Amino acid sequence: MRPLPEVRDIPLADEAATIRLGAALAGGLAVGDAVLLSGDLGMGKSTLARGLIRALTRPDEDVPSPTFTLVQFYEGPTPVAHFDLYRLEDPREIEEIGLYEALDDGAVLIEWPERLGMGGAEALSPDRLSVRLETDGAGRRAHLSGHGAWAGKLKELHV
Repeated sequence: MRPLPEVRDIPLADEAATIRLGAALAGGLAVGDAVLLSGDLGMGKSTLARGLIRALTRPDEDVPSPTFTLVQFYEGPTPVAHFDLYRLEDPREIEEIGLYEALDDGAVLIEWPERLGMGGAEALSPDRLSVRLETDGAGRRAHLSGHGAWAGKLKELHV
């Protein structure tokens, strides 16, 4: 029987709060980790990714959305590959864009993880964090679900 994931809900009043959450998550990122970002268009997935990546690299790092390139790579204490799977048409295309290799070399951030297909996200890494961003009044709310090492990391997360 698999252990239950650790779950947290974090209100995000504005864009700055989303960036702070990304920066806080960066502190727990390790090689082999997968961070799965889901939510409707415009919910702040790329903003959260930008906050995380800049915390690992430098504050002025250029972090474009990889919507058209599908992936952007960043060097830092933990190398990060930022994937945007919105335009992915078939989960089998994952092998062509280097997702598994990126996990071997560092951590991955994945926008639109549902494009991985049934069970795809679970098969990526036992140490994964799912972040679902939703509207919450005038702001947003992040629903975090930590599996493997991320279950413990979520308990210690301070935003």
